[in-house]
Amino acid sequence: MMHYSRVVAPAALILALAACQRHAASPKLPPQPVKVVTLKTAPVEIHTTLPGRTEAFEIAQVRPQVSGVIQQRLFVEGTDVQAGQQLYQIDPRIYQAAVDSAQGQLLHAQGSEVTARAKLNRYGPLLKAHAVSQQEYDDALAAERAAQGDILTARGQLERATVDLGYTHMNAPITGRIGRSILTVGALVTANQTNNVAIVTRLDPIYVDVNLPATELLRFKRELAQGRLTRAGDNAAAITISLEDGTTYEHSGRMEFSEVNVDESTATVVVRAVMPNPDRLLLPGMYVHAQLAEGTDPTALLVPQQAVQRNSHGDPQVWVVDADNKVNLRAITVSQAIGTDWLVTGGLKGGDRVVVEGLQKIHPGDTVAPADVSAPPQAG
Repeated sequence: MMHYSRVVAPAALILALAACQRHAASPKLPPQPVKVVTLKTAPVEIHTTLPGRTEAFEIAQVRPQVSGVIQQRLFVEGTDVQAGQQLYQIDPRIYQAAVDSAQGQLLHAQGSEVTARAKLNRYGPLLKAHAVSQQEYDDALAAERAAQGDILTARGQLERATVDLGYTHMNAPITGRIGRSILTVGALVTANQTNNVAIVTRLDPIYVDVNLPATELLRFKRELAQGRLTRAGDNAAAITISLEDGTTYEHSGRMEFSEVNVDESTATVVVRAVMPNPDRLLLPGMYVHAQLAEGTDPTALLVPQQAVQRNSHGDPQVWVVDADNKVNLRAITVSQAIGTDWLVTGGLKGGDRVVVEGLQKIHPGDTVAPADVSAPPQAG
């Protein structure tokens, strides 16, 4: 019996020591430190970013209105020209001859009218004295009226000839920048030919045409009606653009109008804005990104982009710290990026604490030690 006790006692001691070692090897972990932001609602300007193209404010093709040979080119390609400035000179000789001929015809008609009027004046008293017949007087009256008609015809021909002579001066139809000359001195042009000889483009201001999805237009109008968005100022939407190289264009413009019809093939509405272009930096046909100011959301909620993760389906989610400092994943919905934040449209509310640093070290239900690094919300 004594032998059995001596064997059991050491074994019990070994088991007790092993249990103590296991207890010492798994101490309780301290809360994981994380950085959080406390969400607050604030007024934020809402923008929609869409691709767009620049279009000329005015563009005019220079075409001849009379036929002839170009004698001179009177502009430098790629420079600014003024409306009415002469660009080309067409050989004017045949048109000057037509003017001279029309002037001669007018003088001849005026001379004939003087003779006819004098004859009519003489026949008046003679008719009363029965020295001429009524028929002779009527013939004199008709001749005088015909002479007046000949004067009007001659004046019209002279005016037409003068206009044609003026068309030998091919002038700029609008103020703008002229491109390359299609024809050279010595080339023959014809009246109202289909091919232009140059193009003048007005660059300041310039249009920006944007295709706005019809769904975005409906959302915009609905949020305005519900009071979620409010328009400021004169209700004219402002627009800013960024260029293809990523730089932001220094001038802002105003939305001019939107089409009244939706393009059935693309389900979009064309929105046109007018942008100042004093430095002629923007050229027609350039690709830009346009930011359209929709209005102001008075109770917008922004969450930092670094706090948002995506699940396997691509849906956004964030880690939220509750009142007991435990973290859990929460699905959210966002609409657009504003600076370095996402605009939240569902899943969060003001006062929620969202983890922004330490996301990789936490799991659902973990207790954390949050450090608030909240910054004032961006105004968009």
